[in-house]
Amino acid sequence: MLKDFVKLETFLTVARERSFSRASAKLGISQPAVTQQIKFIEKYLGVKIIERKKNGIKLTAEGDELYKIATRLEKEIHAAEKDILKIINKEMTFRLGASYTIGTYVIPGECLNAMGEAINNDINLSIDLSANIVQKLKDRKLDVGLIESPVMDNDLIYREWLEDELVLVSNVPIPKTVKTEELYDFKWICREESSHTRRVVSEVFEELGVSCKSFDVLSEVSNTTAVLQTIKRAKKDPEHPVASIISKYAIADEVANGELYEARLRGYTMTRKFYIVYSKENKHNAYVDKVVDYILAGQC
Repeated sequence: MLKDFVKLETFLTVARERSFSRASAKLGISQPAVTQQIKFIEKYLGVKIIERKKNGIKLTAEGDELYKIATRLEKEIHAAEKDILKIINKEMTFRLGASYTIGTYVIPGECLNAMGEAINNDINLSIDLSANIVQKLKDRKLDVGLIESPVMDNDLIYREWLEDELVLVSNVPIPKTVKTEELYDFKWICREESSHTRRVVSEVFEELGVSCKSFDVLSEVSNTTAVLQTIKRAKKDPEHPVASIISKYAIADEVANGELYEARLRGYTMTRKFYIVYSKENKHNAYVDKVVDYILAGQC
């Protein structure tokens, strides 16, 4: 069994996720396949290693021992992969795709340089809509994608990465907390209807009983940068502030410099997940593994 680390990797993922279903999603294989691999290990060892509980799973005493052994093996394999990359020394350009918010405001240039050094190759970053990034991954035009919209596809593996918060932003000082009825006092810069951000915001407003159709909308724009530039250039009117809903990452510098002002909705937090996504064909690609691990480790 030690020659087949895939099954041990499945066991480690189940143990860390405390869930067969979450392990299935993370590994990009079906839940029955996860169960089958765990049963194989148990049959091979002749002992039970996992117990199912109402709130998840629990490792048995034998499972705990196996976890320690498998973790040591995992560390050795990762170290060996680094050495393999040195041997391969393949000259290539790693193709990374990112949605507009992530590519423009979350991934700094120095991170790309450091990431490139980690795989000893150049990294090319292309910025596009999440749906287009998913399609390019399927067409093998990208190696890894960073997306803000969970455009799910069975041929791809999705890894949860960062949690983003959508906040209210204005070009004049506004209260730190805004009541829902006060939203009608703003002049709005909205995202286009096809935007994932707009869909998230619309769902929240609908839940709060707010009608976007009653808003005073100045314009609809295609991306985060356009939202920021439009708000910055808009006339400053304290009575009717120009505002939009945008990622906290996109306005961090402007808020710190006093150029823009952010607020939250009273009693509600708007959050969404950023995802790392790549093809199942690249599941054991050494370069993809290295880049994904680098990003997940929070080194960007």
